[in-house]
Amino acid sequence: MSASLNNDLGTTNVLWKLDTLYDSLQDELLQDDLDLCIQEAEMLREECSGKLAELDPAFFARSLRRLERIQVNLGRIDTYAFLNFVTCVKNDEACAFLQKSKEDASRVNRELVFFDLEWAKMDQASADAFLAHDDVAPYRHYLLNLRRYADHLLSQAEESLLVELSPVGNDSWLTLFEKLMGHLEFGDSKRSEEEVLSDLYDANREVRHSAALELTEGLQGQMHILSHIFNTILAEKMIGDRLRNYPSWVSARNLSNELDDKTVETLVDSTTARYDIVQRYYTIKKEILGLDELHDYDRYAPLPSLPDRLIPWEECKEMVLSGFRTFSPEMADIATLFFEQNWIHAPLLDGKRGGAFAHPAVPDANPFILVNYTGNLRDVSTVAHELGHGIHQYLAKEKGYFNSDTPLVLAETASVFAELLIFHKQLETLNNPAEKHAFICQKLESIFATVFRQISMNRFEDMVHTQRREKGEVSTEDLSTLWMSSQEAMFGDAVTLGEHYRLWWSYIPHFLHTPGYVYSYAFGELLVLALYSIYEKEGADFIPKYLHLLSQGGSKSPYELLTPFNIDLNAPSFWQGGLLVIENMLKEIENV
Repeated sequence: MSASLNNDLGTTNVLWKLDTLYDSLQDELLQDDLDLCIQEAEMLREECSGKLAELDPAFFARSLRRLERIQVNLGRIDTYAFLNFVTCVKNDEACAFLQKSKEDASRVNRELVFFDLEWAKMDQASADAFLAHDDVAPYRHYLLNLRRYADHLLSQAEESLLVELSPVGNDSWLTLFEKLMGHLEFGDSKRSEEEVLSDLYDANREVRHSAALELTEGLQGQMHILSHIFNTILAEKMIGDRLRNYPSWVSARNLSNELDDKTVETLVDSTTARYDIVQRYYTIKKEILGLDELHDYDRYAPLPSLPDRLIPWEECKEMVLSGFRTFSPEMADIATLFFEQNWIHAPLLDGKRGGAFAHPAVPDANPFILVNYTGNLRDVSTVAHELGHGIHQYLAKEKGYFNSDTPLVLAETASVFAELLIFHKQLETLNNPAEKHAFICQKLESIFATVFRQISMNRFEDMVHTQRREKGEVSTEDLSTLWMSSQEAMFGDAVTLGEHYRLWWSYIPHFLHTPGYVYSYAFGELLVLALYSIYEKEGADFIPKYLHLLSQGGSKSPYELLTPFNIDLNAPSFWQGGLLVIENMLKEIENV
């Protein structure tokens, strides 16, 4: 089925070329780069360990550049291993190399533990002397950020041991999860997760219901393993947070995102206070679909007037590039590179990871995008979303490896903004009022998935991490009960959640890969709604400011980067303003 669909859509040969990284797993440069990393890391430790504060500022800057080069080479190897693996998770050689890359990185990073520790705990006068030096200036924000972790670092022996054990700790459980989900087959036709999830958007209710049951049945068969993976990662995070003196389960994520706890709390509180928007919409959708009861598998049912034809890959490409070009020719030119230089992997393949992502790779290579393209309007939005990430990563790479790594909350801004551009472009092409109404409804559902659903999942995370810390291992039944609690709070009486839905927490990778990540989506969506409003007022004057924001990567904090837009992230009124934009879209539907 997948091969036939790929052929119909023209995605069969839309495969990324990883040769800007390495030619193959047998490429001799892989070992050469690793050897250089090991040698350079050992030399750096011998020259600087125990005496970082005593270095000449120029030598300190040179050591910092050497450290960055080591991390670039490790990043290149790791990126290649990961990207090679995710398209063939059933391949033993690919899996073995991914594990080897993690163990090799651990070996190198063990030698470099001293730098972060000594720098973070260095006395302020010595640190200020380094920060004032011209050669260190490009790394100022990166270095200041490292010092924010001073109270959460362990001794050098302890940190070294944790680095040494990391390949068989959390990372190993994540690889197991990816393998498990890659091997799972659903239903009698033994379809992939991506194919089954796609059926939840089918116009035929029986198809949707069957897909929901098939997904649950497939997950149920592996629930003992999925629950164990989840609990192990919960426990490792609990232990790590305790050792590092983080006050709550989400503190480390907030610190990584360079956000105050107050900002995140304001975002979450503002969003949960408006769950009524979700409930009002699905009450209307039930009426539009003519149903007595709206079940969980009806949430994504297309409205009768929504265009449902398959969109070939080439048409998707032109649609996205046209939308970008209307906003910014520079943005479209960068996106074109992804299509023309084979930086995208699009077809459905046996053993390929589900979902979609953009990977920044390393500054002297290029970002890569993975999608599982099935040809519907949602997939066009997904391509735009990931290209938004890719354009951001491409622009930010000029800041170098350390400064191009953007906090998750701003990384999601670029992707969601790109989606919004394509939505408005697609809306312009619809002349039929009923089609336009249905298309706006679909966009609302997409926004709900990005804002309200992600915050509800944040509430689920909050409950499970808290219970794990207070009561011990969380049973499958308790995990499912907490999941239902978080979802019922959002949907209220507007959507009936079936028993099969209880297990659907178990296939969401963000809970495992990046605990605390999900609020970044809501942050990005509500921020984008504010930025788009500014764009509508300022017109062309907004565009260079926006592209400059992307080009800065992670070289400044979110608060600093958003200063030109006069945005106060700690003001409830800011988040409420974004939610009001969503409500106004809903009112358009209510008033039809």
